[in-house]
Amino acid sequence: MHALSHYQEVISDYFTELHLSKEPKNLYQPIEYILTLGGKRMRPILTLMATEVFDVDCKKALAAATAIEVFHNFSLVHDDIMDDAPLRRGHETVHEKWDINTGILSGDAMLILAYQHFEEYEPAIFRDLAKLFSKTALEVCEGQQYDVDFETREDVTIPEYLKMIEYKTAVLVGAAMKMGAIVAETSCENANLIYEFGLNLGIAFQLQDDYLDAFGDPKTFGKQVGGDIIENKKTYLYLKAIEFATAEEKGQLLHLFSIQPNDNTDKINSVKEIFNQTGASEATQVAIEEYTFKAFDTLEQMNIDTSKKEILHLFGKKLMDRKV
Repeated sequence: MHALSHYQEVISDYFTELHLSKEPKNLYQPIEYILTLGGKRMRPILTLMATEVFDVDCKKALAAATAIEVFHNFSLVHDDIMDDAPLRRGHETVHEKWDINTGILSGDAMLILAYQHFEEYEPAIFRDLAKLFSKTALEVCEGQQYDVDFETREDVTIPEYLKMIEYKTAVLVGAAMKMGAIVAETSCENANLIYEFGLNLGIAFQLQDDYLDAFGDPKTFGKQVGGDIIENKKTYLYLKAIEFATAEEKGQLLHLFSIQPNDNTDKINSVKEIFNQTGASEATQVAIEEYTFKAFDTLEQMNIDTSKKEILHLFGKKLMDRKV
């Protein structure tokens, strides 16, 4: 098994060689644009890593890894439209650079392109990959709908929120790792364990994303800081603040999440202050650690070399400590 930088290089080189310059240009140029923005590419890297965990050359999983990344970016294009987000990875979102109709159609094409990558595998592997992918894709849509529903609900609970981020984000991380296991043709037990590892890591990743959305550095975060606050999203930070708040703090927070001022600067700063005062920001960081360690516990149950566990452990720790 290689160092993390090796998998980053392999997937980067592979995406550089992808040729999407086809007609009609207004369909394929937005796809090429979002894919070449890069990002962390965590999911395809995990697919490659998972394949080599089970002693198979990671390059055999490049098609599956590409499918995961194309699907992930498809979901981002559509999410950005739904959120009216101006930035993605520090650049204009697809619907801002082109228009909403282009974003919708190019996103639809990406979903189909993702499926096509599985055609490179023999029937048994294709079947298992496609079955997992279909299940995961539907769960991601369910998670997105929960996220939208929560914006207008005042009674969202923390268990409901955790289920939402499990579906919207974590299942795709788990699937990315399980796809590597499927390509490697390992046992069902190993495939399920590495899925659980990825699932818990994915929950920790999303909680960290929520935290960085409020407290990240705009220069490194790549998205609009405070976007969740502007959208009145009931994140883990918000729900913990409601749980811990005094009556006065709760009233202020509920008011702030009921308004849409022209200038959101004061709103963002006031909400962040409440997050800190109530201890919600600290509680969120604790939850990030808990889910990361839960992933590490699952890792210990796997029958693989200690050196391989250490590489996956290091990857999880880097995610927990990330600033972007």
